[in-house]
Amino acid sequence: MGGLVAALMLAHGGHEVLILEKDAHAGGKMRQMQVAGRSIDCGPTVLTLKPVFQEIVGACGLSLDAMVRMTRLDVLARHAWSASERLDLFADPRRSADAIGTFAGSAAARGYLDFCAHAKGVYDTMNGLFMRAERPTPHGMVRAGGLSGLKALWSAAPFTPLWDALGAYFPDPRLRQLFGRYATYCGSSPFLAPATLALIAHVEQQGVWAVEGGMGAFASALAAAAQSKGAVIHLGAEVASILSTSGRVTGVRLTTGETLACASIVANVDAGALTSGQFGETTRGAVPADATLPRSLSAATWGFVAEAQGFSLAHHNVFFSRACREEFDDLFVRDAMPSDPTVYICAEDRGSGAGVAEGAIERLFGIVNAPASAAPSPDPAEDMQRCLSRTMRTLERCGLTLRIEAMEAVGPADFAQRFPGTGGAIYGMASHGWTASFRRPGAQTALEGLYLAGGSVHPGAGLPMAALSGRNAALRVMAGRVSTSRSHPGGTRGGTSTR
Repeated sequence: MGGLVAALMLAHGGHEVLILEKDAHAGGKMRQMQVAGRSIDCGPTVLTLKPVFQEIVGACGLSLDAMVRMTRLDVLARHAWSASERLDLFADPRRSADAIGTFAGSAAARGYLDFCAHAKGVYDTMNGLFMRAERPTPHGMVRAGGLSGLKALWSAAPFTPLWDALGAYFPDPRLRQLFGRYATYCGSSPFLAPATLALIAHVEQQGVWAVEGGMGAFASALAAAAQSKGAVIHLGAEVASILSTSGRVTGVRLTTGETLACASIVANVDAGALTSGQFGETTRGAVPADATLPRSLSAATWGFVAEAQGFSLAHHNVFFSRACREEFDDLFVRDAMPSDPTVYICAEDRGSGAGVAEGAIERLFGIVNAPASAAPSPDPAEDMQRCLSRTMRTLERCGLTLRIEAMEAVGPADFAQRFPGTGGAIYGMASHGWTASFRRPGAQTALEGLYLAGGSVHPGAGLPMAALSGRNAALRVMAGRVSTSRSHPGGTRGGTSTR
C-alpha cells in the first residue's frame, strides 16, 4: 500500500518511477492465496477510512469509486464467547448499544455510548496532531495543539493501558476483551498498548467497506492507476542491496546481479530489514536500531474452502478465548502459540451482505495471533498443526464447525521468510507504551535519498496508515528533488558552457 501510493503520487507529479516488486503481484500484504482454484484474501480483508484513499487518488485526478466497487458493511463484526454468548456490533452505534444492552444490561449500553463519544474525541485529536503529521513529537503535538490541544491529548489517556481505560466504560470483562482487541490491529497487547487506540472504534463507525473482488482487486487497481500515470512495474524483481556513494543513494542491485541507477528510493520494507543489513551495510544506520523493537505480533493463518455449520457467519467474525490475559501472556511473555486462542474468521463470500445458502461451500480466512521471534521454530509445521487443533476447539466451543474441503496454511515462519528482517512480525513495532509511536521511523532516513513507507513507519500499521506513509514519502521525495535540483544549462560570455 505505502509503495503503491508513493508511486502513484510521484508519477502524477511528473517523476520517472520504477516499482521493483519481488513477488509475482503488486500489493505486498494485500495478497490472495489460491485454495482449490479459489482466490482468498489472506491479508487485509476490508477497507476503513475511505476518505483517506479518496483524498489521495483524488489529488492525482482519479476517482476511487471508478477504480473499485465497495459495499459498506452493516454488521461490523459478529462476536462469540460460547454457543450461547453472541453479540453483533453495527455501523449504527444506536443499534450496537441496543445489542449490548440485551447482551450485558442497560448500564453496559450507556457505557458503550459514552465510550463512542470518547473514541470520537480521541480520533479528532489524534487525526490532525499525529496521524496526518509528517513526523510528530510529543513537544510538537503540544505546541501545535495549544492549550485546548493539550487538554484533548490528556483526555486521550496516552499513559494508560487500553485494558485499564476500558474498565471505566465496561465492567463486563467480555466487553473489555472485545474492545481490547483493537490493540491487535497493530499487533500489540491491550494490557501494554496505550488507550489512544480507542479511536479505532470511531474509525469503524465511519465505515467498514468490503471490496468487490477482494483486497487483491484493490491492490491491482492502485497498480493500474500508477501505471496510467507513467509508472513502470517490474514483477519478480528482487532487490539484493541498496547502493550509495558519499552518504547518498545511487541505485540498487537486484538478485540477478543487474544494477539500476536512481536519484531517490522509497523502500516499502519493514524497518527491521534495514537495521539487520538485509539490503547491505550502507543501510544499517539509516534508521535507529530501536525503531523495530519490541516486535509486533505475527499470525497463524488459514485459507479454507469449507462448509460452515452451526453458526450464522457475518463477513467479520470473532470467537474469543476464555482467558484473555493468559492469551497475551502466551504471546508476549512466554513467546508461545496461545493455548486457548481467539480466532478471527472472514467469510469473504458474505461481504456484500448477501447470505450463503445452507450447505454451500464458501471461502473463509482464519487468523490466530502468534508470537514473532528472531529464532525460527525447530518444527513450524508441527506448531501450525497444534495451533489448528486449538483453533478448531475454540470454534466448536462457540458453535461453529467447519467441514473442510481444502485448506492452505501460512504461519510465522512463512511471514519471516516473505518479509525479511521481521522475525515474522507483520505490523512492525508493537505499540507498547506511550513512547512507541514516536520511535517509529518517519519517511526520511539518515541516508540521503532513501525514504521509507509501509506499516513499520509512521503513522503505523493498517491500510489507511500505510497509505498516509506512502503520501509522506512521496512528499519528502518531491521536496528533496526541488531542493537539490540542478540549474538549467546556459551560455555565459566568453563561450564557456556551464551548468
